Amino acid sequence: MEWRKERGQLIAALHGMDSAQLSPGASGNASVKTADGGMLISATGQVAAHARPLDLVYIDAKGKTGDGQLKPSSEWRMHWQIYQDHPSAGGIVHCHSRFATVLACQRRSIPAFHYMVAIAGGDSIPCAPYALYGSEALSQEVSRTLFERKACLLANHGQIAYNSDPVKALSLAKEVEALAANYYYSLQNGGPTLLSEQEMRDVLSQYANYGCQK
Repeated sequence: MEWRKERGQLIAALHGMDSAQLSPGASGNASVKTADGGMLISATGQVAAHARPLDLVYIDAKGKTGDGQLKPSSEWRMHWQIYQDHPSAGGIVHCHSRFATVLACQRRSIPAFHYMVAIAGGDSIPCAPYALYGSEALSQEVSRTLFERKACLLANHGQIAYNSDPVKALSLAKEVEALAANYYYSLQNGGPTLLSEQEMRDVLSQYANYGCQK
């Protein structure tokens, strides 16, 4: 079976997305980049918990799907565009997690209310402008919004996160959801006090070595 390692990583991320309850039903999708510049992505309409290695759909570096496969996720263009524009992306998770989606439906970004916002690569987690799901317009808007970020919200839609592999992308998506929940609740009680630009610069400097072992 071609891309055995990548298939294993992607299945782990899809099953993990389901067990973390980040996307109800078949609403989420995930992908992994392959060594030839293509990608494997979950099939359209597939419940993440039921995904199997042979269900995954291969799309080549030119965005072409081979014959004899299931149909790819309707959001495949968004994943493909991120891989084209963001070389460090090795895995992507897109989900409709509860609190991230609430904020996305208000078209809110997540500001520097907590230092962990820096985990997405900057001093905020932005919200990409609305575009029709599965469209080329959405793929372009999301890729632009991810400039100097590894995660963002999607207006009236959900959230997306990328990392070096899909399991790490899932971990980031979980962090985004936790931050979204804390921000949502803080807004119910007068709103949070935001960290200053300098305070966030200090945090981002610290994050340069976050999680690294000698």
